[in-house]
Amino acid sequence: MNKRRSGILLHITSLPSPYGVGDFGDTAYKFVDFLAETRQSLWQVLPLNPTRTVYGNSPYSSYSAFAGNHIMISPDLLVRDGFLSKSDREGYTTFPHNRVDYYAVTAYKENVLRVAYKNMHRKLEKDFEFERFCSENACWLDDYAVFISLKEHFHGVAWIDWPEDLKRREEEVIRGWKEKLRERILMEKFFQFLFFKQWFSLKKYSNSKNIQIIGDVPIYVTYDSADVWASPEIFKLDDAKKPLFVAGVPPDYFSATGQLWGNPIYNWDVLKETGFAWWLRRTEFNLKLFDIVRLDHFRGFVSYWEVPAGEKTAVNGRWVNAPAKDFFDLLYRHFPSLPIVAEDLGEEITPEVREIMSIFGIPGMKVLQYAFGKDLPTSPFIPHNYTTSCIVYSGTHDNNTTKGWYKKEISHEDRDRIQKYLGREVTEDNIHHHLIRLAMMSVANMVVFPMQDILGLGEESRMNFPATSEKNWEWRLLPEQRTPALIQELLEATVIYGRG
Repeated sequence: MNKRRSGILLHITSLPSPYGVGDFGDTAYKFVDFLAETRQSLWQVLPLNPTRTVYGNSPYSSYSAFAGNHIMISPDLLVRDGFLSKSDREGYTTFPHNRVDYYAVTAYKENVLRVAYKNMHRKLEKDFEFERFCSENACWLDDYAVFISLKEHFHGVAWIDWPEDLKRREEEVIRGWKEKLRERILMEKFFQFLFFKQWFSLKKYSNSKNIQIIGDVPIYVTYDSADVWASPEIFKLDDAKKPLFVAGVPPDYFSATGQLWGNPIYNWDVLKETGFAWWLRRTEFNLKLFDIVRLDHFRGFVSYWEVPAGEKTAVNGRWVNAPAKDFFDLLYRHFPSLPIVAEDLGEEITPEVREIMSIFGIPGMKVLQYAFGKDLPTSPFIPHNYTTSCIVYSGTHDNNTTKGWYKKEISHEDRDRIQKYLGREVTEDNIHHHLIRLAMMSVANMVVFPMQDILGLGEESRMNFPATSEKNWEWRLLPEQRTPALIQELLEATVIYGRG
C-alpha cells in the first residue's frame, strides 16, 4: 500500500458476458489482461454478497455478510469443469448487453445452477474439495444455507414473521427443519462452493499478473439476513427481536433529509464483551477474498447515526460513540499488516475519526469531484493538499460519472476554478482526461478510476443514485469500448506518472 499504483473500479456485474450479467468467466480474465496491458495494479470491486431485487439489487443490502452472489457464477466455467453440459446453459440469447435485467438474469442463473446440482448431487458426499469447503466455512455457511432454505420454504417471508420457534432458533426445531430441507440446504452449499471456487481462481490469476483486488465491506448488514437471525444478540433489538434503532446518516451532500438505510444497529457493548468475535471472523474472511479491504462508512466505527425504528427519515437521529480504539487495537493484534482503506467521505468526519485513522495509519479517500468548491485552496480533496497515504478517485460508484458531474452538477464558478487550477481549457468532452491525469500526477500512493471515467461516459452510465432504489447497479461495459487507442492512452499516463 506504500507503492505508487493505479487501477480501475469496475464491479463484476458490469463485465461483458453473454448471460445478461458480468460473471467470473472468460471476460473477467480478459479484463485482468486489459489491466495488465495498461500497467494497472489495482482492481476495485463492490461487495460480492448476494443481491435481491426486493432490495433494489444493491450489493450493500444482502441476506449475508459472508455468502457470495450466485448470479456471478459463470455457466461457461461450469461446462469447462464438468458441472454442466453445453446444452444445459441454453436460453440466454435475449439478454440486453448494456444493462443488467436482474429479474431475468436471476431466473436464468438459478435454473442453470439447479441443473448443475442435479448433475452432481450424488457425488457431493464423496467430493473432498466440496467437503473441505463446507468444513472450513461452517461458521457462516451452515446458518446461511438453512436461512435461505427456510426463506424459500416460507415464500420469501422475512425471518421475523416465521413461526416463533424458528424465529428464536430453538435447537430441536432447527434440527428437524435441517432434516426436512436437507436437499435444499445441500444445494445452497453447493452454489456457494461454486461461487468461491470460481472467485479464488480469478483472484489467483489477477495476483499472478501483479494486480491486487480491492474489496468493499459494508459496515452494516440487512435486518432480514442470516447474520441477524443467527446472532441477534449483537444487534440492538427488543424482546420480540425487532430493531430498536436503525442506521443511516444525517442530511448531507446526497440528501436533504439524510439517508435512512434501515439496517439494524450493532450492540457494541455485547460485541466488546465477546472480544469482537463476529467482526474478527468477518475481517479474516474478507482478507482471504481480497488483497485490500475498503471499510465502507468508516465513520460508523467511531460513532454512528442511530435513528429510532419507525422514523420516516434520518433527520431525528443522534450520534452514538463506538469503542473504536478497543476494536482496532484488537484487529491490528490479530492482523499486524492489515491492508484496509477507510471510506471517510461526508461532512460529518470528526477529529475523533481522523485520530483513529492516524493512530493506526489507515489511509482515507480523496474524491476529485469534491475538490473545486469555494474552499479550493484548503480543500482536503485538492491534490496540493494530499499526502502519500491516501487513495484518490475521480468519483466513486455513488457519484455521477465525471462527464455527467461536469455537465449537470457544478456551477459556473466551479468550472472556472477547475480551469484556473489546471491552467488550460476544460470542456465536457475532456474533463475526464484532466481529472485522471491530475490524480495520476499527485503524490498519492494509490489512484483508482471508475471504468466509466476511463471511457469518458455520461450520466446515463452512472452506477448508483444514493437514496434511491430503482435503476441502479445496471451499467455494463461493452467489449468494443476497450479500444487500442484507449489502451495506449491509459498505458502512457500510467508509465509517465510512475505508476506502472
